[in-house]
Amino acid sequence: MDFKYIIALSTLITAFFSAGAQSSYLQALETPNPWVDSVFKSLNKTEKIAQLFFVRAHTNRGKAYEDSVAKVIKRERIGGLVFFQGGPGRQAVLTNTYQSLAEVPLLIMSDGEWGLGMRLDSTIAYPYQMALGAIQQPQLLYRMGQEIAKDYKRIGMHMNLAPDVDINNNINNPVINYRSFGDNKYHVTARAGAYMKGMQDGGLLVTLKHFPGHGDTDVDSHYDLPLLPFSRERLDSLEIYPFRELIQAGAAGVMIAHMNIPALDPTKNIPSTLSRPIVQGILKDGLGFKGLVVTDAMEMKGVVKHFPEGEADVMSIVAGNDILELSENSRRGIRMVRRAVRQERIPMERIDESVKKILTAKYWAGLHTRDTINEHHVYDDVNRAESIHLRKELANAAMTMVKGKSYINTLSSAKRTVIVAVGTPDETLFQRELRSYYSGSTTYRLDKNASANQISAVMRNIGTQDQIIVSIHDTRVRPGNNIPLSADLKMFIRDMAARKASFALFANPYNLAVLPGLEQAGALLLAYQKEDFMQQAAADVFKNKLVPTGKLPVTINAYFKAGDGE
Repeated sequence: MDFKYIIALSTLITAFFSAGAQSSYLQALETPNPWVDSVFKSLNKTEKIAQLFFVRAHTNRGKAYEDSVAKVIKRERIGGLVFFQGGPGRQAVLTNTYQSLAEVPLLIMSDGEWGLGMRLDSTIAYPYQMALGAIQQPQLLYRMGQEIAKDYKRIGMHMNLAPDVDINNNINNPVINYRSFGDNKYHVTARAGAYMKGMQDGGLLVTLKHFPGHGDTDVDSHYDLPLLPFSRERLDSLEIYPFRELIQAGAAGVMIAHMNIPALDPTKNIPSTLSRPIVQGILKDGLGFKGLVVTDAMEMKGVVKHFPEGEADVMSIVAGNDILELSENSRRGIRMVRRAVRQERIPMERIDESVKKILTAKYWAGLHTRDTINEHHVYDDVNRAESIHLRKELANAAMTMVKGKSYINTLSSAKRTVIVAVGTPDETLFQRELRSYYSGSTTYRLDKNASANQISAVMRNIGTQDQIIVSIHDTRVRPGNNIPLSADLKMFIRDMAARKASFALFANPYNLAVLPGLEQAGALLLAYQKEDFMQQAAADVFKNKLVPTGKLPVTINAYFKAGDGE
């Protein structure tokens, strides 16, 4: 890493964090608060424990499910909700209902790493963090954070379980991957910091995740317990770096990962979520973190596999977590924590500390003043023109030309041009845009399972003097590794690259490792994902309307390395 680059990023982060739009949540924790004191004193021991439990909510599972959550709110007096799939209007209405049932207002959260669109239909989804990692103007990410804060607050949410600050330094990572800003700790910190600052300045609580760093794993903690076999020195200098820097910059929250890390806690099969040496010892005492400590979902196999039947809930509080997200059974968990207090396994002071932090978060989010969400025009209010324009700016800034920038400039709009879409049976926006620009163009499509005969039929129509533009599309819901293309298609891609075709990759950049031959292409533009706003930006590059400025945020192989981009 070039020293001047490090200094530049450090200066940028300092500039972003030098002034805030309002007093921070961390400042609120240090300020006497009569409302917090009054509510705290009104709670009995069981009600205090219940404030630590946050349960799942949906608006796409029907009335019976919604009613079951309402019963939990009334019966257990939980601290908050974590919303998942549904729609923004329905969520606003249901939130009003749920808040009316709660004696202490509910703190409401969701994980929106790329905005409301990560969970809700008919809302804006911004580019994934891997695409955002290519952007060289972090102020765009700051603005994105502000827009997401507006969206969250409009439908009655107070905390975004984002940003993801994991350094994705394992190409085979099945759970972080495209959710990471990249594989360089300075790069990740600068971009995550800008995003975090934008949200917090917009009045939204955030959580950095997944502490102490989930980037170098090849196991998904939703299904099993990942092992991090690295030394304490390695973890301190790499994985923990973004957390350390962003905690110092004022992060309101941190989410703990479910990972087994023997160098930090040698207890057999202990997930970091349940480890007091990690949560209390390293995060709170070592890094001096004073904000909200949130568990990753407590229903995940990475935590309950070895600590079932509610024991994980108890241990997570012993470890030092403040908010237990998605207990397998909140009623059982509250009862077991109450028993642990009676048995003096958990000091009541440990519970009280978390309750006061949660109540302060509710006050900071404005919940001390009872109000209802405006249920009218929700769709319009979370699909603002300025947000849509910002998404276009982000897509434009993410375009990464790793090869052949000058070659693109030689393409003639009047020359016969063959435009082939690989991986999809349908004509793409990218093709339609280029067909309107290249007057002598012909388009073809080869689906992901295209046969040798289908491919040969296309190749017979490509002349030796034709300009060739090939777009590669991953049509899966999420842009993962191992793009599902037939062996014949991969050979077609290699052959077209040897003929100096120009390529646009609408897929995870890690797929460059399984598409050999692209290093020979005349030009190669990385567009990171399949969405139309990325296809429009890529088309503008090929129409010479947009100069690509993105840089590859991860190293793929010897041909494509982090920082590449002409």
